[in-house]
Amino acid sequence: MCCLTSSKVASIVFAAGKGSRMTGYDGNKTLLPLIAESSPYQGKHPLLVEVLENLPSGPKGIVVHHFAEEIEKATDSFKPSYIFQPRPNGTGGALLAARSFLESVDQDSVIITMGDVPLIRSATYEKLVERLQGHELVILAFEPQDKGQYGLLEADGYRVVRIVEWKYWKAYPFERQKALRFCNAGVYAARRPVLLEYMTHLAARPHLVQKQWGDQRITIEEFFLTDLVELMSQEGLSVGTVIADQDEVTGVDTPKALRYVQHQYTARCK
Repeated sequence: MCCLTSSKVASIVFAAGKGSRMTGYDGNKTLLPLIAESSPYQGKHPLLVEVLENLPSGPKGIVVHHFAEEIEKATDSFKPSYIFQPRPNGTGGALLAARSFLESVDQDSVIITMGDVPLIRSATYEKLVERLQGHELVILAFEPQDKGQYGLLEADGYRVVRIVEWKYWKAYPFERQKALRFCNAGVYAARRPVLLEYMTHLAARPHLVQKQWGDQRITIEEFFLTDLVELMSQEGLSVGTVIADQDEVTGVDTPKALRYVQHQYTARCK
């Protein structure tokens, strides 16, 4: 069997979010600069551009919502498809919005990643795709110094069976918690035909989530991409992993994280 990375790969990049924890910044956080100038929020080379440059060759779909026009201006040179997510309804909702894009391409392998993880190297994305030779879904994971409130991978031997969120695993007995070594980085590779099939199951599995909207508490439906792991595993499909260094998978969700990835990127380019 030939190496899967020898052919083109389809990629989906989530770039719809506002980044509510980026104090003092109102734009799309994936457009924040890796090279800071007058301030961490001002500079050049957006996070999203670096993500796109590191992905394998092949068609790319960018899921947009907040500041969609600015995203298009910054990434037009990549000639991606722009996928509008009508409302913020979770990572699973972002993937479901990309169904028509996935149906329009003919690549067997798909990368699903985020526009705010700029330090993930090209070689790491290639490893995810290569691992699809033995699995239907592959998760990028890392072993943290502190598990914090991350979603953790629960496995049966070498087989991942689910991703367990903190609100559940915090109630596990100590020995069971100790066995949960790896965290979900939120980046995946999947076989496109299988992914499309299980997206149908995902669409039938909404979660009711309470959100604060102004001075009101409302309940909305959200879809969790992590549910794909359990859905596939329950039916005997193989879910594998690629383990990355924690620094490499750092996402930009706070000003502190932004300064960190800017520093790391500058050091990498020296």
